[in-house]
Amino acid sequence: MTLSDEDRDRLADIVKLQPTKNGELQERWGLDSGSEVHQYLEGTLKEHYFRDEQSLIRATPEAATLVDAAPGIEPGEDGAGPAGIRVESPAYELCETLPDHDEPHISVVAALQAIRSETDLETDVDAVRDALASLRKKDAVEMEREVVPTFRMAVPRAELTVERQD
Repeated sequence: MTLSDEDRDRLADIVKLQPTKNGELQERWGLDSGSEVHQYLEGTLKEHYFRDEQSLIRATPEAATLVDAAPGIEPGEDGAGPAGIRVESPAYELCETLPDHDEPHISVVAALQAIRSETDLETDVDAVRDALASLRKKDAVEMEREVVPTFRMAVPRAELTVERQD
């Protein structure tokens, strides 16, 4: 089935917003109800999306390739980095505690200590390491290799919208 330009744009929205809900897509697409969103998804994008165990809408891996969009990433205007990302904890807290793009990098251990001292999240070093890797894939964090890998925000914090997807 060939998708129209509007269908491809809407599929790209699903990829970027995932995991998402009918209400969020309804607002984004200017539809009248969540029921209308459901009918559209089932009628037009059935083979390109699924609902996860919490009934949240997600795109298939093939859908992301089809529309050339990155899951959970709203691209920035200038292509220099993302304008918005959706992340789970502790990546969300890292975006609040890592040094900004023009400040010195910090180590994984320092990032863990910052999360523990600046938030109420109890996490471990492996979770922080995984979250940093996820943020690097989204181009939100940059790494510099010194004696140990160090990190900071890759884009100005003020220009990045971070949504928690827990």
